[in-house]
Amino acid sequence: MLLFFILGLLVHFVFFASIFDIYFTSPLVHGMTPQFTSLPPPARRLVLFVADGLRADSLYELDENGDSRAPFIRNIIMHEGSWGISHTRVPTESRPGHVALIAGFYEDVSAVAKGWKENPVEFDSLLNESKYTWGWGSPDILSMFAKDVSGDHVFIHTYDADDEDFGAHDVTKLDTWVFDNVKEFFRAARNNQSLFSKLNEEKIVFFLHLLGIDTNGHAHRPSSREYKDNIKIVDAGIKEIVSMFKHFYGNDGKTAFVFTADHGMTDWGVHGAGHPSETLTPFVTWGAGIKYPQNVSTQQFEDAFLKEWKLENWKRQDINQGILPLDYLNNTDLFKAESIFANAIQILEQFKVKMTQKKEVTLSFLFTPFKLLSESKQHNILRKARSYIKQRKYDEAKPSRLLQYSFVAIGVLVAFFLLIQAYPWTYYIYCLLPVPIWYAVLREFQVIQDLVASLLSCPPSHFVGYLLVSTLGIEVLVLSFFYRYMLTAGLIAFAGWPFITQLWTRAKRTSLNWIFFSLLLAVFPLMPVVGRKPDISLVMTAGLLVLLLSLFVVASLTKRKDSFVNEELPLHLLQMLSMVLSMYVVYSTDNSLLKKQGLPLINQIISWIILASSFVLPLLSPPILFERLFSILLSLMSTYILLSRGYEALFPLVLSCLMFAWIHMEQETLQQSGVSCKQKVNSIQFIYNTDLTQLRQLCLDDIRRAFFLVFFLVTAFFGTGNIASVNSFDVTSVYCFLTVFSPFIMGALMMWKILIPFVLVMCAFEAVQLTTQLSSKGLFLMVLVISDIMALHFFFLVRDYGSWLDIGTRSFQKLFRGLDFCTTKSFYPNPRKS
Repeated sequence: MLLFFILGLLVHFVFFASIFDIYFTSPLVHGMTPQFTSLPPPARRLVLFVADGLRADSLYELDENGDSRAPFIRNIIMHEGSWGISHTRVPTESRPGHVALIAGFYEDVSAVAKGWKENPVEFDSLLNESKYTWGWGSPDILSMFAKDVSGDHVFIHTYDADDEDFGAHDVTKLDTWVFDNVKEFFRAARNNQSLFSKLNEEKIVFFLHLLGIDTNGHAHRPSSREYKDNIKIVDAGIKEIVSMFKHFYGNDGKTAFVFTADHGMTDWGVHGAGHPSETLTPFVTWGAGIKYPQNVSTQQFEDAFLKEWKLENWKRQDINQGILPLDYLNNTDLFKAESIFANAIQILEQFKVKMTQKKEVTLSFLFTPFKLLSESKQHNILRKARSYIKQRKYDEAKPSRLLQYSFVAIGVLVAFFLLIQAYPWTYYIYCLLPVPIWYAVLREFQVIQDLVASLLSCPPSHFVGYLLVSTLGIEVLVLSFFYRYMLTAGLIAFAGWPFITQLWTRAKRTSLNWIFFSLLLAVFPLMPVVGRKPDISLVMTAGLLVLLLSLFVVASLTKRKDSFVNEELPLHLLQMLSMVLSMYVVYSTDNSLLKKQGLPLINQIISWIILASSFVLPLLSPPILFERLFSILLSLMSTYILLSRGYEALFPLVLSCLMFAWIHMEQETLQQSGVSCKQKVNSIQFIYNTDLTQLRQLCLDDIRRAFFLVFFLVTAFFGTGNIASVNSFDVTSVYCFLTVFSPFIMGALMMWKILIPFVLVMCAFEAVQLTTQLSSKGLFLMVLVISDIMALHFFFLVRDYGSWLDIGTRSFQKLFRGLDFCTTKSFYPNPRKS
């Protein structure tokens, strides 16, 4: 028995060890010969400043007085060099960040078993390939680049590890120590001929690691005075060091300077994950071989950092940490092409070494060479690239054009095939449209890899759970096109949302509103299709409820805003009058038609005036989120009342109340997740200068928000009936506007009635985007993905036989999906376009 127990332990130990042997073995390749361009470099020496833990916004933003915390670096940006944001990758720790900066590759996975302070494997680096390197700073960082270095040419100067004390009175001494020792080093060099000679060699590197900012961030948080004052000290120290270098080398113009950070830091003083505050770091470079500042009028960035930092007119060039874009270099196209060529040869050498290693440990009959890089093809690729360089066709020698030319060739072949087959012109659209789409996909291949890696990093149970919930939600949406009661089931499920989160305990009043209006809206899909049982009394009830709600809002705004009575009350009263007139027109028109007296002319005129004014009056309301949304509701409800014949008049009102609850629920959810909300819902404005500088990355909650949008859109369309068939429309709903048959006008009015709930949902969605501090592009793309998945179902359900209802239902499903993602920008939340 004991023997089996020991054997079982041994088997499990072997399986456990296999995880590290298989998944955490270094992928690095050794044994290549370094490749360099034959052209002389523009700089003889490099000075690398790395401010550990420095966030990009902390350096670039202005303080409360409108002054820069780093005036010297800001002067460099405006007058001497190039700048941008360096995007790091997880884990945002010091060792991976410095390896990316100095060695040019992201963290070796085998480091997980050894921590960040030791080198799990040997790797080549900029310091190792230099003629001489001198470094000053933390022993944790500098030692890993000096360990096992070939030759005696890397010299490091570090303070004692005990000085890295988070509880010290003044940790800026970690940075002042570096600056003082560098200045003392150069003073001593003037009296040391051997050292002086080394300092005047080519290919030398000076590495200044500045740990004070990171230490202050951990101890006091990045928003603290200590952290911000440390930035000022670093800026002043760099200014002195740069001046000293220029004086020492006689302003020879052969020194390149780089100032950056290994990672950032969260608001609560930690790093290691992938929050933008951790991954967005500064990158400023100037000197030999670097482009001077470029003044521009516009820049294409989705964030609002440039405006916040007052740097809109200086060209920003973002980079991925460890990768230098060619646009930073102030050199000839020949130099750039030769540099890329040398890099390509280096990568090819890695492939050769790896293939040789694989061939040596594989049976000959099982080894299959990679045909696309056979020796003959390698030779041809290199020969063509070298030929293009000699002919000064530098763009042809760069690999970035290869993908583009490949897809152009594919497009030409497809078009030629269709031409010789004499296919209709529509076939060209169907067959050629995927070509540019797949080109755009493959251009973002790295993004796809990151997405897959992120999904694989989730615990399997969580991943399977998310997949099942997502699949179930999409299937409910698909089934709702055939069975309206599926919308009821979905809304009942939505009502349980606060109970599976902490929202019920955190925001009970908001949660109760959400639950009540979700359940109330769930009743409508169970009602008969619109037009079957007209009931004017329900229309009047809807109008009265809107008026009561308006009175409540007016009373609330009067108490909260002193200027409301003089500035905004007249507009509200005008919209309430419009609602009263709508109710009167509906009631009197119905009585007139029952008596067979026709449509009164005055009623017809009032109806068209109310319709026209509904497009204008909301634009006159204040741009504050709540007041603009309520003004839109009043105007659209006035029109909807005129177009209603029964219970459907209540539908937009209940839907809007649920939308208001949704907006508040999303802000509560955001606060629960730890994201600060600078403004309350009642103070956010629909204008361009809304504070969106703190845009965040997508998270799983955003998938839920996108799903909610699609579900509410489907509910807005099908909540009161099936609009896919002609017999779903009740022509009597337009009798307040005209009674003489006019198919185009009647059709347009009925289509606008259908679109009004859709517009209300989209207005609310725009408000959700603002309150959750997320780019509308990100949310829109998720909606697009959900819509496309649904569309795949419907492509196989299209029928060209049966009743008009059967055909229309399946055809409209595809139409709705197209309308869904083509109209995800609402009318009124964007007054800047009005």
